[in-house]
Amino acid sequence: MLDQRKKTDYVSWVVLVTLLLFAIEISFFRPGVLFSLSISVCLIYVGRKKWHRRKGKWLFWLGCIMLAIHVLTMMAARFVMVALLGYALWQLFQSKRHPTVIRPTMAENSYGGEEIVRRQPLFQNVWVGRQATSERVYEWNDVNIQTGIGDTVIDVSYTVLPKGEAVIIVRGLIGNIRILVPYEIETRLVHSAIFGVASLFGKEQEKMFNETLIYQTSSYDQAEQKLKIVTSMIIGNVEVTRV
Repeated sequence: MLDQRKKTDYVSWVVLVTLLLFAIEISFFRPGVLFSLSISVCLIYVGRKKWHRRKGKWLFWLGCIMLAIHVLTMMAARFVMVALLGYALWQLFQSKRHPTVIRPTMAENSYGGEEIVRRQPLFQNVWVGRQATSERVYEWNDVNIQTGIGDTVIDVSYTVLPKGEAVIIVRGLIGNIRILVPYEIETRLVHSAIFGVASLFGKEQEKMFNETLIYQTSSYDQAEQKLKIVTSMIIGNVEVTRV
């Protein structure tokens, strides 16, 4: 509750200071910007009304570009960008010190007379932060998440994988992915990145640049119990190691 209050207070102060900066800048430094903003909004409105015509599309996008230029050159907009970047860095710092530990739960529901079990995902989609599986035994669920900035750690040695193919899918912007796999589990890694390094059980590909790599252990296709890992990052490394 305290963390949520801090977040709410932070957002409130950012909004108030932004509104104050907008008012000061418009009143004392750039009073003519209201006229420019009004022109941009009018172009967007007219263009949206006449979107079916070629001229309407031109007016709409011209208004959007003019509005973006006017807003981004204002001091208040710069303050918002700095505040958001500072908040993201603070959240990343906090997540490094205290990562989110995943403890899945289950809930049973009945739909149309048929019993359905809803399972809590191991991970949630996050914008900023580090997530890691619990260091205690947990029940396995396939992973399919998107992340923004931060690291993801999945330790498969604390769970029992089902027969067949278990799946881990992680897509992110910036960060590192580390997956710990027991020795008896055959593994396949499909990794795509703009810039980074991929490693599967010591097999490394350095200076990876806008590439897609596919690695797998020799007995993967014939194995009854196996793990498929699909990852993609803009900037970041993926490491799959034995434990």
